[in-house]
Amino acid sequence: MSITAPTGEVHDQVPHHETKRTEYNLVQVKGTWTRKNRKTLRKNENERVSSAKIHECSEGRGTTWTVVSPIVFTYQVIQTQNLLDPSNDALLTGHIRDPQQLELLRGSHKPLKRFVVMDETVFKLYGCQVTDYFESRDVLYRILPLPTTEEKKSMEMVMMMLNEVHKFGIDRRTEPIIAIGGGVCLDIVGLAASLYRRRTPYIRVPTSLLSYIDASVGAKNGVNFANCKNKLGSYIPPAAALLDRSFIQTLPRRHISNGMAEMLKMALMKHKGLFELLEEQGRFLLDSRFQSNNVDLTSAAAVTTRVAIETMLEELAPNLWEDDLDRLVDFGHLISPALEMEVLPALLHGEAVNIDMAFMVYVAHERGLVTEDEKLRIVDCMLGLELPVWHRGFTLALVQRALRERLRHSGGLVRMPLPTGLGCAEIFNDTDDETLCHAYERWCDELGPGLSS
Repeated sequence: MSITAPTGEVHDQVPHHETKRTEYNLVQVKGTWTRKNRKTLRKNENERVSSAKIHECSEGRGTTWTVVSPIVFTYQVIQTQNLLDPSNDALLTGHIRDPQQLELLRGSHKPLKRFVVMDETVFKLYGCQVTDYFESRDVLYRILPLPTTEEKKSMEMVMMMLNEVHKFGIDRRTEPIIAIGGGVCLDIVGLAASLYRRRTPYIRVPTSLLSYIDASVGAKNGVNFANCKNKLGSYIPPAAALLDRSFIQTLPRRHISNGMAEMLKMALMKHKGLFELLEEQGRFLLDSRFQSNNVDLTSAAAVTTRVAIETMLEELAPNLWEDDLDRLVDFGHLISPALEMEVLPALLHGEAVNIDMAFMVYVAHERGLVTEDEKLRIVDCMLGLELPVWHRGFTLALVQRALRERLRHSGGLVRMPLPTGLGCAEIFNDTDDETLCHAYERWCDELGPGLSS
């Protein structure tokens, strides 16, 4: 007896005790996809061969098909100047990489249409400029200002935004949603876009230093849930992240310091030169609000932001979906999510991260991974960046609870990134309770209530 497969291939019935395995490529001819055995695959200019494969395993009890379908995301992180100048095309077409598509768009008589979500504070500062930009370019637009704070980072906010998107109406492929704001705004819009029509393109325009070098360059987005930070989310990168450093000049000083914590994270994990630059120029960068002659690519502002982004992308790009849970970029993020949610709104994200990092530096010192001099240099750098290095809410009980949660959600390993010097680090799974307790005691003794709140 034989069975004819849809491809026209004939398979003998598999005896009960035998297993038959076959790997198929997928080939498209005139719009129809067909399986083809790898051995019989021939190159034909009229055929399109997918990178996806189907592995078929037949045995006496039935058949199993294993689908291997690589997913490739291509997105751009673009540093630009004067983004809201009507002569700058980046906000409208910066996400388009295909020259032919760009030419078709420019030759079309159909007006461009954009739905824009702005943090309400950012809207007060830049709303008129955004409005003038779209009106000068004859764009049909809707601007939705939202109170995108950590306390309001929820699915309710996502659904409210999606209701407005639905009423406005956008094309699911050619009219990206634009998010202009800090990290919370970018996270909310990213999650909403990933849900709408299963995946609608979106563009990130970070307006805070933190989002400029962190939230804008990766694929993650999400909202808080069950009193846990970013418990709901997805991995869908933007079509483009448009970076304009001039937005930073309107930030309060505390928020600039807040963003420098994520810079310092990358410096401690990967780049001694960046650490030394923050150590030497940190106060100047705070005072100057990261503003410099845009033509000068050697300025402290240009170099620190570029290196922070490059080192962040090096870690994120090969592990965009966090298939590998050993991540150096988790430094400062083992205890800080619990701390941040516990004391809302007392600490900004970068401040909580820095407190976590300061404690972990003491753990690294207790383990003999960094010297006393290196420990003191790191703490002095943190203080120079006007970042908190201790908080009364960061209790030993909180540390232990957060690390237990870490074990539950990280494959049974704590995966603790620790510096092994200035600008180098490793992942550790063997930090015992005694080490943590000794490090905590010394951390509190040296940096406790008398130095920080």
